[in-house]
Amino acid sequence: MARVCEVCGKRAQMGNSVETRGKAKYLGGVGTKITGITRRQFRPNLQRVRVATPDGGVKTMKVCTQCIRSGMVRKAVKQKPFKLPG
Repeated sequence: MARVCEVCGKRAQMGNSVETRGKAKYLGGVGTKITGITRRQFRPNLQRVRVATPDGGVKTMKVCTQCIRSGMVRKAVKQKPFKLPG
């Protein structure tokens, strides 16, 4: 389960890395040309997060940033180590 979001299941996707050469037409050139296309992986931005579970416990999970921002997981609150009386 490496490089997979434990909430939404997002994983690496394959795509193309496009190499271009030349100056764009709007900058005064003759246009850019594609000089090479190679395969590459688009990996999700996974973060290791301490998540609060519904039963009150805490669990460490690998979660993508999209799930964190959308509120699909609730981060565990760090408690103070002790509290002074008074």
